[in-house]
Amino acid sequence: MGQRLRKLVSSLVVFGVVAAAAGWFLTKPEPWPASHWEGLGEADIANGALVFSAGGCVSCHAVPGAEGDAKLVLAGGLPLKSPFGTFHVPNISPDETAGIGGWTLAEFGDAMTRGVGKQGEHLYPSFPYGSYARLTAKDVNDLFGYIKTLPKSANVAPSHDLPFPFNIRLSLGGWKLLFFTDKPRVTVDTSDPKIARGQYLVEGPGHCGECHTPRNALGGFESGMWLAGAPNPEGEGRIPNITPGSKSIGAWSAGEIASYLETGFTPEFDSVGGSMVEVQKNMAKLPAADREAIAAYLKAIPAL
Repeated sequence: MGQRLRKLVSSLVVFGVVAAAAGWFLTKPEPWPASHWEGLGEADIANGALVFSAGGCVSCHAVPGAEGDAKLVLAGGLPLKSPFGTFHVPNISPDETAGIGGWTLAEFGDAMTRGVGKQGEHLYPSFPYGSYARLTAKDVNDLFGYIKTLPKSANVAPSHDLPFPFNIRLSLGGWKLLFFTDKPRVTVDTSDPKIARGQYLVEGPGHCGECHTPRNALGGFESGMWLAGAPNPEGEGRIPNITPGSKSIGAWSAGEIASYLETGFTPEFDSVGGSMVEVQKNMAKLPAADREAIAAYLKAIPAL
């Protein structure tokens, strides 16, 4: 009997080790191979500035309340409250110690598109790498080049304030296994270059789904509900549905959507409000063709 028990315990231990090894293999951080970031050449700073605007980087990484040129000091510190705890936005200025001035392109690119930090750790998806995963290597290179031209800040942002078990980064590997993808969010007619460009901007750098798509209890997007509206992550109210079935903008023409992104005025001459104010200011900096592409995409996605 004792021998059988020992065999059983030994078998359970072996099974546990194998299961743990398999779990680690399936959920370990997966940066791009080094070759992915090689041969990109000198950054196109002008394009990097456009990617920066499309991504709305100042909205989160500038010091809260900053205005004018001070918004280009990406000192971080903004608290982002969520059901999982409070995340604090990091310093991404070119400061070599407090920011990302000491990072390589590969380290920056892997953080942006793979959710892998400088030390090889999983990053929390409060940083929307689930959307930025769609960025081309060229756009990442250009963005990194542009950020390096901005002012440095020695500000050290606070650490995230997360309760157990959300403070265990290893669990993020499981989250990625369930929800992380760089595949298109919806099927649209990408033979139309305008719609294809709009899909890239909305699903990628614009990361519109991060606020406009509802999430499940684990923080992943609800299947089949792309851009259908969601609770306001900042507090009261809801972020609106922006599909063609929306009561808010469903009746707007593509031209009216593009005009709204440029001017901040609705077809009824109401003005943009809430967190969309900063988004609209960023969209206004894009070429007119990009705003038209975003509008074309929003008219082409499934109505919900």
